[in-house]
Amino acid sequence: MKRIALFPGSFDPFTNGHLDVVRRGTELFNQVIIAIGNNSSKQRYLPVELMVQMIEDVFRDDPRVTVQAYKGLTADFAREVGARFLLRGLRNTTDFEYENTIAQANRHVNPELETVFLITSPTLAAISSTIIREIHRFGGNVNDFVPFALPAPEPL
Repeated sequence: MKRIALFPGSFDPFTNGHLDVVRRGTELFNQVIIAIGNNSSKQRYLPVELMVQMIEDVFRDDPRVTVQAYKGLTADFAREVGARFLLRGLRNTTDFEYENTIAQANRHVNPELETVFLITSPTLAAISSTIIREIHRFGGNVNDFVPFALPAPEPL
């Protein structure tokens, strides 16, 4: 049976830490679907369509990785695309507390869904989309943190 993992997130933006998790995930699963969801508690910094295009370009030579935007519950989307695994990266214990709660809720909604946690590589653990957005918003250079060039920030 094909082992399909869903790597869900807002990816606003997709970071080198995310890239690392996906690459390591392709060693564990036949297919990794990067699923860009809409977090109702966050306002996006970069458009979903742009992020889908930029991430697809990063993985254009790897047929094991696809990118899809989705709405609704992650556990329902996983069922829809035939994914039995959720792939998540953990940077620290705070991430674990948050992710553990979500994993339990996802398992309640979709009992066939197993969450697999990968510990973030130490050199990438300090990277977060929130920090990258803030640096970028104020004109700072974020090239060391993302696998592609971000568009120029909107004037403040």
